[in-house]
Order: sequence, then structure tokens, then C-alpha cells
Amino acid sequence: MNKKHRTLLLVAVLLLAAVVLSGCTIPQGPIDMDNPPGWWEAIIVYPLAKLLMALHTFIEGLGVSYSWGWAIIVFTILVKVVTLPLTLKQLQSTKAQQQLQPKIREIQEKYGKDRQKLSEEQMKLYKEAGINPMGGCLPLLVQLPILWGLYQALYVLANPSVGQLQEARFFWIPDLSFPSLQVGTSWIGEAFQASNWGMILTYFSLPVLMLVTQMLVQKMAQPAKSSGSTQDPQARMMNQMMFFMPIMFAWITLGLPSGLTLYWTVSNILAVIQQYFVTGWGGLADWFPFLRKNQPALAGATSGSGTTHAATATAVNASAPAAARTVGETPEKPIKRRKRRR
Repeated sequence: MNKKHRTLLLVAVLLLAAVVLSGCTIPQGPIDMDNPPGWWEAIIVYPLAKLLMALHTFIEGLGVSYSWGWAIIVFTILVKVVTLPLTLKQLQSTKAQQQLQPKIREIQEKYGKDRQKLSEEQMKLYKEAGINPMGGCLPLLVQLPILWGLYQALYVLANPSVGQLQEARFFWIPDLSFPSLQVGTSWIGEAFQASNWGMILTYFSLPVLMLVTQMLVQKMAQPAKSSGSTQDPQARMMNQMMFFMPIMFAWITLGLPSGLTLYWTVSNILAVIQQYFVTGWGGLADWFPFLRKNQPALAGATSGSGTTHAATATAVNASAPAAARTVGETPEKPIKRRKRRR
């Protein structure tokens, strides 16, 4: 599967998430936390709601203010810790694929007209390099059920029959359960008509933070451009498409509970930290050139080890014919002529 197909699959997964997050199959009416209506609620939604309630109770017992917001943040950190091995594997796989791009371009130029041969050669290259082309999508696929389950869990906690998240304040956010499913994005037009700028700034702040952090994550995931290099038109189109996704999700979060947007924003901030220590600033240095001089030691060691490994492999390949000659054939010894004694 080439880069174009992987990107299209990722976009399809994100669009599916957008459709799912649009408000279908949200539990409504009276809710009994001890009697889930289906397997999804029994396995994902209600356990997440109970975990958030337990975290809220524990943090509130410590005397910490805004306990519901901190419970969501702690939950986000727990999710990141659990998915850390998958995330590291994703980042390493992405960086390895970026290092293979020159060879992939050579294959595309050589077999551009033969799609089947092109796909076979690319898969052969990935296999030789020990890279799984779909490795980058795995953490996203793992976190999507959590994201959707948390979305439903927040609506469960905000339900009047449960009454846990209603009017839960977090710093400048007066209610983490707002906007509700019934309100959606309709509050935006009403707030503008009423000139309620305080409400607009309050509930626009988290979606804007989510948008900025998501764009930072995606830019850091791209390799930095070298001086004088030109980007492939297809790659440029895909990058533009990927930057459109955060804008769409920012609009969607304007109609979601602020608690879910808080989870998403904190998750992005943690992703920026992970990305920095594994691959460095990446393409973010194109926006801020001074970052090129400030790369983490771990990222530099990773790229350095990859260069060393490639140089070692080249040296081994270069010395292989000589070794084969030594093993395969025995050189004739020079015949020493004895000097006649006079």
C-alpha cells in the first residue's frame, strides 16, 4: 500500500470519526448505570463513566478545585501511557518511511506506468527495511473507540438522571457538559444575536486550542524541507488535505461537550511532547527556522543511528563480493623459483 492509499485510508477513518461524533446513538432519557442497554455501554461507555467518577471523587477528596476537569486530564494521561508503546512504534515507523522516500521516488520513476509492479517493489522495499506501512494508523484506530466511548460517557454523566457533570466548572469554562446534544452548534448563532461575546470567547477557546495543537502535531510529523528542495505535487495535495481535517474537527467540537474538547486538546499537547522527543521538531522548523538548532538528543541519536546503520550496511554490501571471492575460489600461490647453486 503506497503513501497515497495510506493517506486516503487515514482521511476515511477521520471522516468516519466525524460522522460518529455527529450525535448518533447517544444514550438519552433516564439512565441506569447498573443496567447497561447493550454490549457497547457495558464494555466501553459505562466503565469509562465510572472511571471518570472515581477519578473525580479521588481528586475532590484531595481538596483540589475543578476536580472534574482534572479527572479528564488524568484520564487523558492514563490513555497516553497505555498507548505509549503503540505511539512510539507509530512515530518510529513514520520516521523510517520518511527516510525511505528517496528510494520510493526512484521506484515510482522506474515503474510509474506499471501499478502492480510499483506496488510490489514498494512492499518489497518496506519488507527489507522491516517497516509496516499501516503501523502509523494503529494508535489512531486504538484511540477511536476510547474517544467515542468518552464522548458518550460525558453525555451519560451530563444526563439529568445521573447529574454528575452538569455545571462542572474548569477555570474559565463554566460548564464542561456544554453544549448538550440538544443544543449542538445552535448556541453560536444565538450568542452572536445576543452579542454575548463572553460566552463566545469562553466556548471558542478550547476548540481553537485544539485546532492549534492538532496542526502542530501534524506539522511535526512531516519531515523538514531541505534547502532548495521541491515538494512532490501529490504530497503537497495530501498535506493540504490533512491540514483541512483539524479545521473540520474544530468546528465539530463547537457542538460537543467542552469536557471532550479538553480531552482532545490535552491529548494533542502530550502528542507534541512525544513527537519532540522521538523525531524532533520535524516540519515545524519550516515555520520557525530557529528550531533547527534546537533538536532533542534522543531524536538526533535516532537519526544518527539510522545513518550509521545505513553506512554499515553499505560497507557490508561493498565488501561482500571480496568475501565471496575469498570463500569461493582459492588464489594460486606464486611459484617460487629456486636459485641454482653454482
